[in-house]
Amino acid sequence: MSRIRLSRWLLAVPMALLALGTIYPLLFTANVAMKTRRDYVLDRFALADALRWDNIATAWNSVGMGRYFVNSLLVVTSSVVLLLLLGSMAGFALSQLRFRGSSALFLGCLAGLFVPFQVIMVPLARIMADTALIDTYPGLVLVYVAQFLPFTVFLMTSYYRAIPPEIIDAARIDGSSVYGVYRRIMLPLGTPALLSVGILDALFCWNDVLMSLVMMPSAEHRTLMIGVTSLRGQYSDDIPTFASGVLIAAVPVLVVYLFLQRQIADGVAAGSTKG
Repeated sequence: MSRIRLSRWLLAVPMALLALGTIYPLLFTANVAMKTRRDYVLDRFALADALRWDNIATAWNSVGMGRYFVNSLLVVTSSVVLLLLLGSMAGFALSQLRFRGSSALFLGCLAGLFVPFQVIMVPLARIMADTALIDTYPGLVLVYVAQFLPFTVFLMTSYYRAIPPEIIDAARIDGSSVYGVYRRIMLPLGTPALLSVGILDALFCWNDVLMSLVMMPSAEHRTLMIGVTSLRGQYSDDIPTFASGVLIAAVPVLVVYLFLQRQIADGVAAGSTKG
C-alpha cells in the first residue's frame, strides 16, 4: 500500500504544480483588473482591496471591446457552422461512399494540415484584395473555413469510418437517397463528433490573431484578440484596463473548457480511431 500511495503522490504533486502554474496567470490578471492604476503602481502583487468593475466597464464600452466581442462572435459562429456542414458532408463521402479518387482526395485533405498559414499568407491576401474581400466578415469566414476545413474533414472521416457500412446499405435498399442517408442517419450518429470538432474549431477561430490581423486591417472590424493586442500599445501605462481586456477575451474560452472539457478531449482523440 505504501508503494501505491507513493506513486500517487509522485503523480499528484507535479500535476498540482502544473495546474497551479496554469491557473495563476488568470488569477493574477483578474486581480490586476480589480485595481486602480495607483494601486497597481504601488504594489502590483498585492490583493485588490475591493471588487471594482470600472476597468472592465471601461474596456467594454470606451475601448471598444464590446464591439470586438460581437465581431468575434459573428465570425466564429458563421465559420463553425460552415466548417461542420462541409466537414460532415466530406467526411460522409470519403468514409462511406465508394467513388474513384476518394483515397487521393482524402490524402489531399491531410496534406492541407501541414501547410501553415504563414506560407500562403501573402498570395491569399492578394487574392482576397482582388476579390474585394479584405476587411469584410465573409472574407475572414472564408479564410477560417479554408484553414481549418482539413482538420474537420480528417476527424469527421475518421469518426464516420467506424460506422458499419451495413447501416448505409440498408437505408439505400429502403429507398433513401444519398442526401437522405446523410441527413437522417449520418448527422444524428455523428452528433458527438460534430460537437467535439465544433468546439475545437470555435476555439481555434476565437484565439486566432494572425489571420484576423491580415484580413481585418480596420479598427471597426477587428476581432476580440486583435483588440486585446492593440490595447497593449494604447494602454501601456494603464495596466488594469489592459488586464480587463485580457480577462474579457479569456473568460469565454475558460467557460468552454470548464463545461465542455470531455467533448474537447473526445475531439482530440477522434482522429485516433481505426476505420
